[in-house]
Amino acid sequence: MKIEDQNWMKVEGYLQKDDRAILVLGACEQHGYLSLMTDVKIPMALAEEASHQSGVLLAPPLNFGCSPYFLNYPGTISLRLHTYLNLVEDLLRSLYGVGFRKVLILNGHGGNISVKTHLVELVNQLPDLKLRWYDWWLTDIVTQVAKKYGLDSEHGSWMEAFDFTIVTELPDAVKPLPQVNQDLLGKDATREIYQDGSFGGAYRVDPAIMDKLFAALLAEVINLLDFTVVRP
Repeated sequence: MKIEDQNWMKVEGYLQKDDRAILVLGACEQHGYLSLMTDVKIPMALAEEASHQSGVLLAPPLNFGCSPYFLNYPGTISLRLHTYLNLVEDLLRSLYGVGFRKVLILNGHGGNISVKTHLVELVNQLPDLKLRWYDWWLTDIVTQVAKKYGLDSEHGSWMEAFDFTIVTELPDAVKPLPQVNQDLLGKDATREIYQDGSFGGAYRVDPAIMDKLFAALLAEVINLLDFTVVRP
């Protein structure tokens, strides 16, 4: 159930029986041969199906995130970190202000993770606001699939190559993982090192593997919508 398909009166009616919402945080950035909107498309696909099955209201996604290291790849659109912190806080305060008290944040982009500390400050200010944060690519589910099939889980690799993120033919080769030290890489160095944008590994795998991966992630997301269960 998407906010875009409701009017304000329907949302007011929803809040009389449920105070949960799903919020997707994504990014518009290069993903090698995959869609520039991969970091939105994946969590949104999970959110849409979870909303359909659970009836929890789905807010519009935040399509932009923090991607300063990819700014030399055309199509990448990045927010400055302080802008992003304020923007996410404003979104959550808007939801809170009309009665939402439980929000599951489905994050699709590693560059957004820094906002989590800021959100702890928000929870301190609004103690009846309950937030849950889900980084799908960091889950044990992805780790187990990668281990089972001997795959490297990297940016722009097989793990993000769902049928809805593929926009062109993908190479059959396995890209070697580049040697990267502990330096913070700017946009010039990032493009020089990663070239096509993939961080390495297989570009795609059997679609059946991706279907199983999506189903397992979806089950986890649906479980997270049950705020009566205390989770570590």
